Amino acid sequence: MKQKIKKQSIRFRLSCAVSALLLGVFILCWGANELFLPTYYQYSKTQLMKQSYTEVYEKLNQAQKETSKKKTDSAQKVDSSVELALEKWSADNNISIYVVDWLRIYYQGQWIYQGVFLYPSAEDQRMNERERQLVLNQMGENYGDLKDIGKQVDATTLYEEKNGLYSIVKVHDDRLDSEYLELVGKIKIDEDTHTVYMRTNYESIQESVKLSSRFLIYAALLAILIGIAVMFIISGSFTKPIRKLSEIAHEMSELNFETKYTEHRQDELGDLGHSINVLSEKLEITISELKSANNELKSDIENKIQIDEMRKEFLSNVTHELKTPIALIQGYAEGLQDNINEDPEDREFYCEVIIDEANKMNNMVKKLLNLNQIEFGKNQIEFERFDSVAVIRSVLNSNQLLFAQKQVNIIFQQQEPIYVWADEYMTQEVVTNYVSNALNHVDGEKIIEIKMERKQDVVRISVRNTGEPIPESDLDKVWIKFYKVDKARTREYGGSGIGLSIVKAIMNSMHRECGVQNTSDGVEFWFELDTKEN
Repeated sequence: MKQKIKKQSIRFRLSCAVSALLLGVFILCWGANELFLPTYYQYSKTQLMKQSYTEVYEKLNQAQKETSKKKTDSAQKVDSSVELALEKWSADNNISIYVVDWLRIYYQGQWIYQGVFLYPSAEDQRMNERERQLVLNQMGENYGDLKDIGKQVDATTLYEEKNGLYSIVKVHDDRLDSEYLELVGKIKIDEDTHTVYMRTNYESIQESVKLSSRFLIYAALLAILIGIAVMFIISGSFTKPIRKLSEIAHEMSELNFETKYTEHRQDELGDLGHSINVLSEKLEITISELKSANNELKSDIENKIQIDEMRKEFLSNVTHELKTPIALIQGYAEGLQDNINEDPEDREFYCEVIIDEANKMNNMVKKLLNLNQIEFGKNQIEFERFDSVAVIRSVLNSNQLLFAQKQVNIIFQQQEPIYVWADEYMTQEVVTNYVSNALNHVDGEKIIEIKMERKQDVVRISVRNTGEPIPESDLDKVWIKFYKVDKARTREYGGSGIGLSIVKAIMNSMHRECGVQNTSDGVEFWFELDTKEN
């Protein structure tokens, strides 16, 4: 898998592209070398021979001006400085140069032409007599008496200059089995006419092409290897930020938005990195918002399900709570109607039961209506400053008769007033429900203790009663409507399971806390009120 990724990487592609480019350039150069170098070489040599012809003319002209000797029947000599210059030119350009004067001689009854070398001179040791004769024979065979130069052989080009006439031809030497480029022409200086003969080997061109092609192959291989190495190194600086951006994009796909592009580049990759960072931030914010919305939606769905369950449970509880008193009222009312018992005391008892059960139903309905108003905000909260100690003492005084009947010991030691900001009526309702709940569940030493504790800007009011603790699993459920820890005991004292629900609703409406906890000898309920106006 890693090998596949490597073959598809930009770094690998760049290296392949450079290699292909270098190979293409090599193929073009090699093809041009094979196809056009011989022609170009021949053209260059031709131009060089033209230039050599001009050079010979200038040197001979210079020699003519420097000498005062006149032409005789014997060959003239070229000045040594001019001869040295021609020798140097010939060696530098790999061209053999000969300057010949043709003498017309009457021999054995006929006129013949005899060639006399003006350059190289007869004293020049570079040529022996045999070599001189070979050159003269070559000139005589190919160009005759030179009266009609270019027509004796297949001349490539014929040139006519103001100072003479010359022809450049490509010939094959049968004796040496080689090809040569030759120039033969006439140079007229004053009254003297000289024949110029130049020759250069044409076979060296093919050898040069082969050497050049071979060198191109070696150079191309070396260039490709160096190019790949250099491109591999250089491409690393380009692919490194791309790989970094790829890693960041992969992290983003995994919902990890912590990784950022940190390089500062003033190019397209820098702009792309900045755009990815912006995209990462926006995706993080968007996904966070989507998660929040999703959590809210889940919470709403859960609340809806819970509310629906609570509604069902509420209807079930209300039905259950009302069924018993309704059945009692109906039974005793029917008994009175049928005059089951004509004893006045029994009839009085029937009436008292009916009235008592009706009162229970009425109180429960009132509590439900009150709880409904508080939960749905229909009961307007009126914050005011009042003495919470006075409210507690008022509730305790109104329950003195019940305390005496159950022989309950009330402990409340707070004497100094503690002023709070809250709804006084609802605060009294909370205290009443707490005291009523404690009175219904007090047992053992039968002590109900009310304490007040200041905590910065709040006061915590707690109501503790001795008796059986609430099971830990039920501590959070006591605030649910109609929830009863001990249903038998609740039925015994006629409780409806709504009082603590009303407390919770009141505290929520005033945005304060309430709670319950088990103690070593009983249960403690508490709530908090503000001591400063907020």
